[in-house]
Amino acid sequence: MGSYIGAFIVGGIICVIAQILIDKTTLTPAKILVTFITIGTILGALGIYEKIVQIGGAGATVPLPGFGYSLSKAVKKEVIENGILGAFTGGIKGAAGGIAAAIFFGYIMAIIFNPKPKG
Repeated sequence: MGSYIGAFIVGGIICVIAQILIDKTTLTPAKILVTFITIGTILGALGIYEKIVQIGGAGATVPLPGFGYSLSKAVKKEVIENGILGAFTGGIKGAAGGIAAAIFFGYIMAIIFNPKPKG
């Protein structure tokens, strides 16, 4: 499947599932976000999400289940390299780049746009 089409289909399915959960359940957005990350982590640990990533590319790695997948992938790698200690350090190493980028770009935007509190 072409990379754009696969990304569109997989990312679209993830978004449709989220929209259905928002519309048809009493789950709060925070619970839905945590659920998506948890599902991505579990599917990543089982090796299932890797197949979804192969089909969907960025459509699978950018949404929240992709964050859980990257955490599980990093933890698995660290456990292989460092034993049980890797279960605690892998997630931190796996998420550090994304978190650092979010903080850096958030700071740059705050400098450029001079945000003010609501009120």
